[in-house]
Amino acid sequence: MKYISTRGGAAPQAFCDILLGGLAPDGGLYLPETYPQVSAAELAEWRELPYHALALRILQKFIDDIPACDLKTLTDRTYTAQIFRHCRAGRDASDITPLTTLEPGFHLLELSNGPTLAFKDMAMQLLGNLFEYVLAKRGETINILGATSGDTGSAAEYAMRGKKGVRVFMLSPHGKMSAFQRAQMYSLQDENIVNIAIKGMFDDCQDIVKAVSNDAEFKARYKIGAVNSINWARVLAQIVYYFKGYFEATRSNDEQVAFSVPSGNFGNICAGHVARMMGLPIARLVLATNENDVLDEFFRTGAYRPRGTADTYVTSSPSMDISKASNFERFVFDLVGRDPAVVRELWAKVDAGGSFDLHGTPYLERLPEFRFVSGKSTHADRLATIRDLWTRHRVMIDTHTADAVKVAREHLLPDTPMVVLETAQPVKFAETIHEALGIEPGRPREMEGIEELPQRVEVLAADAAAVKALIARCC
Repeated sequence: MKYISTRGGAAPQAFCDILLGGLAPDGGLYLPETYPQVSAAELAEWRELPYHALALRILQKFIDDIPACDLKTLTDRTYTAQIFRHCRAGRDASDITPLTTLEPGFHLLELSNGPTLAFKDMAMQLLGNLFEYVLAKRGETINILGATSGDTGSAAEYAMRGKKGVRVFMLSPHGKMSAFQRAQMYSLQDENIVNIAIKGMFDDCQDIVKAVSNDAEFKARYKIGAVNSINWARVLAQIVYYFKGYFEATRSNDEQVAFSVPSGNFGNICAGHVARMMGLPIARLVLATNENDVLDEFFRTGAYRPRGTADTYVTSSPSMDISKASNFERFVFDLVGRDPAVVRELWAKVDAGGSFDLHGTPYLERLPEFRFVSGKSTHADRLATIRDLWTRHRVMIDTHTADAVKVAREHLLPDTPMVVLETAQPVKFAETIHEALGIEPGRPREMEGIEELPQRVEVLAADAAAVKALIARCC
């Protein structure tokens, strides 16, 4: 299995090479040359597998440069009830991603039972083990540079803390995350974790990561890698829970399902797109945005118009306060027939601060083939949805999951189960939960008082040169 760049200017690479490299040298994102297909016999076999064994089967279709026995060790070590233990009361932690049925045909897939209480742990815990394994095999070290709007940062830091050969530099928008999210990251005292608060929005952080990664000389000198979903391994690990959710919500492989996914950077739902391309029977992928509705606008109109920092809203589902979805390039690559010349032309406009419109092109006519629908949710919608699920089902959900529930209800299909991806636990957004319900969400005992712990963070201007100087100083 080789991996190619969406922009066509990089030689095909093996998995372990793109794992450590992150962004392709031409500025594009890596994807497999072709998507491996899943047979009916494999689906039948996989339906009975526990999560760690299912993960192994799927990863083996994409990774051929790690021996199967070693890959098994990594997946067995990652997906355990000891690590993913924070499930709802009464649920079996060994399920890793338990399914909660709200009403017939409408379900929540719990993805936030890991150490940082967010779905990012599902991929990041594996990524930490993969990094440590490959670096040890090669006798190398790496400096991870990432950007977070809330959950990626803490998930990466908890997965990488103490890992040999790994240092993490994590950028976050100064003052734009919840108090709990900030505390999870900034309270870590590990020497290999460096938090950097950028005066701006998430898009500014993401732009800096791309600027540093595109400086080939600096990237090579300081061995810069990535854990954001620009790293293909992140998307790959997330494919697994689409299969698991499908098996949990259906009785046979003759059925189809729909998935509703809160989406800001397009990484989570991109994994669903790949799962469908592999042959998973997905009838519909429902993309839910908050007030920052750039992706919803594209799927409704064909126009992709990223906003500037001044036009990006600060919302109560802050992990989706994003206007430039980096993973969207992977989907557009498939949409335009995997033609890198078209992608280069489109993203030349985006990278220059512009937009593109596929209206009137054959590419937009193909869009229905990919089975995406979309919608947006507002703060008022969020509060109403949180209240509704609590009142009718005594199920408490976070703000991002509320966005997905609201939009899912607008796109139900007859006789087709709807699976909403639950992306974080309510405590991460306690202020809005209290506003909606008048009560405080519970939290694990080990996270009591986390907001009061001493915090370590560097505050910098939105300037790639300043970030480079800090990296150089720390290395």
